[in-house]
Amino acid sequence: MADKTSNASAARKAPGGKSGKTVTVEQIASANRRPADQQQTLIGLGLNKIRRKRTLEDTPAVRGMIQKVRHLVRVVDKA
Repeated sequence: MADKTSNASAARKAPGGKSGKTVTVEQIASANRRPADQQQTLIGLGLNKIRRKRTLEDTPAVRGMIQKVRHLVRVVDKA
């Protein structure tokens, strides 16, 4: 029974059981007059206005999204 309790508390500390690495991105350019897929990628990152920042889990999927709109965002902090 003690094992289940310790696993549950560990899952709360690091969502998904991951190491907890994060990356903070800031939108630096407008999505106006950009292809729809780039606009949707910004929305997927949680960005939609210039100078907005989001701290996201550092996963290959998020890195790919950042790469796709690298001309519209900048990485502020890697933790």
